[in-house]
Amino acid sequence: MENMRKALIVGVNDYPGARLSGCVNDANAIAGVFAKHGNGNPNFAVKLLTSPSKIDTAVLRGAIEKLFEGDSDVCLFYFSGHGIITSTGGYIVTPDAKKYAEGVSMDDILALANHSKAKEKVILLDCCHAGALGAPVITGSNMAVLSGGLSVLTASRDSESALEVDGKGMFTSLVVAALQGQAADLLGYITPGSIYAYVDRALGPWEQRPMFKTNVTQFTSLRSVTPPVPIETLRKICTYFPAPQHEYGLDPSYEFTDPRAKPANVAIMKNLQKFASVGLVVPVGEEHMYFATINSKSCRLTALGHQYWRLVNQKML
Repeated sequence: MENMRKALIVGVNDYPGARLSGCVNDANAIAGVFAKHGNGNPNFAVKLLTSPSKIDTAVLRGAIEKLFEGDSDVCLFYFSGHGIITSTGGYIVTPDAKKYAEGVSMDDILALANHSKAKEKVILLDCCHAGALGAPVITGSNMAVLSGGLSVLTASRDSESALEVDGKGMFTSLVVAALQGQAADLLGYITPGSIYAYVDRALGPWEQRPMFKTNVTQFTSLRSVTPPVPIETLRKICTYFPAPQHEYGLDPSYEFTDPRAKPANVAIMKNLQKFASVGLVVPVGEEHMYFATINSKSCRLTALGHQYWRLVNQKML
């Protein structure tokens, strides 16, 4: 059966007179992480285009059109290279670029994605001025509207450059870290929204600012990794907390370093500590879970804990 998740990954270093150093590395890293889930299972069917292979405007335009053909579950386009803004809008630059023919128009890429029958479309651009994709103040184009199921994540605003550090794009390095698990939710799923949130926090207010534009009713997972809390453990949340407002009473028998420790309680405490580490549980009246046990206090669910309690209680996990 044909893989219904496909990705076109492009990295270009070899620009005449304006060579870059990290774009091929970035494309290879992105292709590697998207090809498989964290457990090694196949993920996207990846087509990788990198220089010095011939990547001119016609080749790249044709590959993008091919990507967005059909009714795949997810189509993903990633580009690392030069970007430029002209009087007619933003372009991803190809090695054969010349004045008035700079490469592939960002408006055209957006139009192809908008008209695609794929259920979900994702565009990731790591190039200067990448935020021009879908920016009506730059292009004046009504194609700035995103169709349903389309998400766009760019390295920078339309007015900004995209930085390279140690032979790697800063943006792509953060996206790879996000996909390797830094942006995973408690079930191990990584979405366009969680990638943006991770990149946004990491870059800070004084560096290049990533842009995120989306028109979806729910995020599709782009990759999965081992959950920070095993699902079997997470399902015990309703056992420890019979009701979402319940407080779980603790005492020194739950602390493995205490002489009064009981193995069964220590095992429960290990799970409660896992819940606390991902924001599902907090101690009551103490700063740390350790002191809640030593001082015979309790712990309770957070607002996030309430939500996962509900999912487990309704057998949705």
